[in-house]
Amino acid sequence: MTVSRIIELLDGEYGRPRWQPRGTPLSELIATILSQNTSDANSGRAFRNLTRRFGVWERVAEAEVEDIAAAIESGGLSRVKAPRIKAILEMIRKERGGLDLEFLGDMPLPQAKAWLESLPGVGPKTAACVLLFSLGRPALPVDTHVYRVSRRLGLIENGATPAQAQGLLEAMVPDGAIYRFHVNMVAHGRRVCRAQRPRCGECVLVEVCRYGQGTIR
Repeated sequence: MTVSRIIELLDGEYGRPRWQPRGTPLSELIATILSQNTSDANSGRAFRNLTRRFGVWERVAEAEVEDIAAAIESGGLSRVKAPRIKAILEMIRKERGGLDLEFLGDMPLPQAKAWLESLPGVGPKTAACVLLFSLGRPALPVDTHVYRVSRRLGLIENGATPAQAQGLLEAMVPDGAIYRFHVNMVAHGRRVCRAQRPRCGECVLVEVCRYGQGTIR
């Protein structure tokens, strides 16, 4: 089994998505914080409410935690996420003299990851989301779908943590294919390789899948 074959099969099923920036690195960072432990619909609503209420991130940085929490309440866990967002913005402004994170595009990738992960509540997945979706850098976010599908394929061992899986997968997937690998693995996990009752009979990856062939469970 080769990663190149998996990428080829996924491309054939879902197409070859082209990278386009989703927003500024800071916007992507805040959006990803809001997405933690909630649905895309709820986190999207919370992000829109936050930006509508405050307009610019400088005003969020200066706001009271209670006001931030009220703005993002629809996203869930607002009492956890509001102080985290406030602390992140304050830390960035203190260290950088402003709230522009574009410098991460020029920093060596390991250092860019480490810088982001030094922020409160930012782990490998959140850092990778910022670097990949906003800056087009070859960092591979391992969400629940990528993790599940990768384990069933046999790309990673069952005992690997999501953070360990990220490093393993980044070493396997060519830099130029990381974006479409991530996007198509998420699509496949949602539509076919579901957590409950995976649709192996309809799976384009069954020929290279250890789970689909019954060699792992």
